[in-house]
Amino acid sequence: MYTVYILYSLQHRKIYIGFTTDIAARFLSHNQLGKKGWTIKYRPWQIIHTEVFNTKQQALLREKALKTGRDREWIWDEFIANLQL
Repeated sequence: MYTVYILYSLQHRKIYIGFTTDIAARFLSHNQLGKKGWTIKYRPWQIIHTEVFNTKQQALLREKALKTGRDREWIWDEFIANLQL
């Protein structure tokens, strides 16, 4: 199983989109364990959306789609605008 996930950094107003086979370990890496990479600059992160797929190919296609301008706008409208802040 593959999970496509969307993270949001309230403090920095940034989103991150990725996929993994172990969402708990990946989230821990983004928020605490990771020592390099783009996401460490914008901690802390919260998971705002996940979708599960049976194959890596399906997950990659969905991740790619979510990174388009249209779907990024959908993410802001659907999830971030509705966050209880």
